[in-house]
Amino acid sequence: MIGRGEEPAARRFLVAGRVQGVGFRFSAQQVGERLRVAGWARNLADGRVEVHLQGGPGAMEGMVDWLRRGPAGAAVTSLEEVPTAAEPGLEGFVIRG
Repeated sequence: MIGRGEEPAARRFLVAGRVQGVGFRFSAQQVGERLRVAGWARNLADGRVEVHLQGGPGAMEGMVDWLRRGPAGAAVTSLEEVPTAAEPGLEGFVIRG
């Protein structure tokens, strides 16, 4: 649990494989909301999905475990973590462009 005034941990991932056209972003939103992870997911022009996560370590690890598999119909071939910073005021989990 993140304390008042404490900045949440943030992690960003690039998910490759069959991850577009299979409901990946929508499913990520559902899982993120269930786990109470703030963040967003968006399709990239190169066929990958970019996912930004913020929250407590336990919840984020659950989300990362899910990202390794994705929803039914997806085939994740790689999960690359890239440097990021927390986005102040980010609440909930949304789908971006």
